[in-house]
Amino acid sequence: MKLARPDVFHPRIVLAGCPGLVAGDADDAGLVAALRHRGLHARWLAWDDPETRRADLVILRAARDYAGRLDEFRAWTGRVHHLLNPPRVVAWNLDEHYLRDLAGDKVPTLPGGPAQTALIFLGGERSHAFSRTGPVEPEFEVWDLGYAAISSAAGRAGLGPGELLYARVDVHGGRLVALDLVAPSLGWWSLDAGARELAQRQFALAVESALERLGLGPFPH
Repeated sequence: MKLARPDVFHPRIVLAGCPGLVAGDADDAGLVAALRHRGLHARWLAWDDPETRRADLVILRAARDYAGRLDEFRAWTGRVHHLLNPPRVVAWNLDEHYLRDLAGDKVPTLPGGPAQTALIFLGGERSHAFSRTGPVEPEFEVWDLGYAAISSAAGRAGLGPGELLYARVDVHGGRLVALDLVAPSLGWWSLDAGARELAQRQFALAVESALERLGLGPFPH
């Protein structure tokens, strides 16, 4: 584990939950440790806690109540210093017409369909997939559908796919049912201990890449 050094700037990172899940939910257990292993220091706060505005980077995770406070939430996403996922793609994903946009970009969609498989992408790259009963191994064509969806979403926000810290793509029968870029469950529960450790390391590396891209270090003073 990397040790903190007093001569290095350590960005203040917040994992944003909600008042009912200030410390996140059990499925996200391990994220703080995974970040710390990369020398990154993070803590949990509710997204509406004023302290989030003092953070250098805010990562949306267990913000389960945003749908009932949508106007307040939208305004808040534009006030924090740096948000992951970025506010532009969050705003697009909050719009109920986002599936229509994806369909317009030739992504096969199935609005209102029941999800069969959830594909998880971290830093624009495939990570793992799961269903209600546990982990699954989708065919390459299914992953290609997910890549098409996140590429379309990122492009509409003027971003590259690698600028998306995470994405959850729900699919059924070769069509996209839903895309969640706001605060999705990432299905860590479906992975065994070794696979979960590797996936959360991928998450931490994506956070590290975002910090470098944003000029937030960690850098020597």
